[in-house]
Amino acid sequence: MSSAVHGGESADTKTRPDSVAAVQAHLGCVLPSLESLLSQSPTLAAWGEELARRLLGGNRLLAAGNGGSAAEAQHLTAELVGRFDAERAPFSAISLHAETSAVTAIANDYGFEELYARQVRAHGRPRDILMLLSTSGKSPNLLRAAEAAARVGVTTWAMTGRGPNPLSLSCDEAIAIDGPAANVQECHLIALHAMCRAFDAEIHRLDRHDQQQRGRR
Repeated sequence: MSSAVHGGESADTKTRPDSVAAVQAHLGCVLPSLESLLSQSPTLAAWGEELARRLLGGNRLLAAGNGGSAAEAQHLTAELVGRFDAERAPFSAISLHAETSAVTAIANDYGFEELYARQVRAHGRPRDILMLLSTSGKSPNLLRAAEAAARVGVTTWAMTGRGPNPLSLSCDEAIAIDGPAANVQECHLIALHAMCRAFDAEIHRLDRHDQQQRGRR
């Protein structure tokens, strides 16, 4: 297989050995991190099923994170409001970082640590679910959000890096992935997609059950 070329030269001739080593070191951590996630697949399946039951029952998902984890949170809510694979009904899911006017107002008036807790108090209802994503598991604004959720009856789930950590211990349930922060974040996306598969499977199972029940009447 020929190497990619630019300006008539092989890319290999211009690549520094330390850059190759950095890439290989990163990729070498992918499988160990993924194995850490794989060992927790029953939790992901249970989350997908429970999320399906609650959203079908009229509850909603709230999601939050910082930086890349905020992007992961928004990815999850997009899968639920839109669709993941097959056609299905839309469900209520809100990324708490995405409402920019509220975010900047709260951060300005109450401080960044209160950013998500105040929104949880505004939007959260008993039996809603709050998904918190953090590679460190130490973000003060997520810890405060978990505390606020507990006070209003919202169930809290966390996806974090190596545990135990403050966030995993503050939430009702947690998936903690053992690995470097960047690989943990990559595994969070895989975890969210896996949970969406379980979610969709449960939605379709419950739909079939309802159709069968109606057919017997």
